Amino acid sequence: MSKRKRLSPPSFLSAPETLVPGPAEALPGLAPRRRAAPIADVAADSSAVAALDELSRTMSDAREGGRMVLELPLEAVDLDHLVRDRLPIEDEDMAALRESLRARGQQMPIEVTRLESGRYGLISGWRRCHALRQLASETGEARFGTVLALLRRPDLTTDAYLAMVEENEIRAALSHYERARIVVKAVEQGVFASDREGLQGLFGAASRAKRSKIGSFITIVRALDGDLAFPRALGERLGLALAKTLDERPALAQELGALLAGSRNPEEEQDRLRAAIEPRPTPAPAKEPAPAPQVDTPCPGIKVSRGASGAITLSGAAVDDALHARLLEWLAAGR
Repeated sequence: MSKRKRLSPPSFLSAPETLVPGPAEALPGLAPRRRAAPIADVAADSSAVAALDELSRTMSDAREGGRMVLELPLEAVDLDHLVRDRLPIEDEDMAALRESLRARGQQMPIEVTRLESGRYGLISGWRRCHALRQLASETGEARFGTVLALLRRPDLTTDAYLAMVEENEIRAALSHYERARIVVKAVEQGVFASDREGLQGLFGAASRAKRSKIGSFITIVRALDGDLAFPRALGERLGLALAKTLDERPALAQELGALLAGSRNPEEEQDRLRAAIEPRPTPAPAKEPAPAPQVDTPCPGIKVSRGASGAITLSGAAVDDALHARLLEWLAAGR
């Protein structure tokens, strides 16, 4: 009986790194699949994936926590998300801000909050956004079409308003009128239940005297917002006097609306306000007409009249030098 010949195993089973038969081997130009990698390689891959996940979480936390500066399309930012405390105005500071952005770009990020619509609501930085819009319209340069921003997550609307006020108090002093106006608008939108609560909530860090002055300007805002053409120029002294007068004469608000129309500059507007609130002189009581003098005619050619002061007057054709001499003699004899 002949011995059977022993066959050696195929080469792909004995190689240290072998190909796993599969459909890929039948397709020209495709690399064959390899066997599963050793456990060390799997561990290394898992570690790399975990590191990437950790980095991703860290980046996300930094972004959501406001520690990462984002570059957003300017058109994605809703500038009217909050009622602004600073009134729009074209002044030297605004012109200087535009020139700074033109020369150096944006140095200070704005603050935004994410909205349900996918857009971003502006919390602070209205002037920077407005200046960027002006530059984008003027130059057409793409660099002015984006804005650097920090993402904030205020738990309450009150926190968003407070962040806006605090940022503007630090960067650019607000006028008393602007401070009072944001209190009024926040109350109107239901953020605060009353002016008193709004004052405390937005300006709780201010002194009691300062809050009192802002409270006085609230009277002006409620009476004349929209009628004043230059409200930021209204100084403290005139503003407090105006508020006091409006409290004493509520009907004055309607008169002022017509009186202030057409004011061409702050000085003219303030002159009109001063004229309206200056104390009005008390009219003197009307004098009773003096009683008509009593006139007697003791003889032809002579009239005798007596005034209220006791004076006696002789008049008529017979009153001459001779009568004057006789009268003096009579008076002398009577003494």
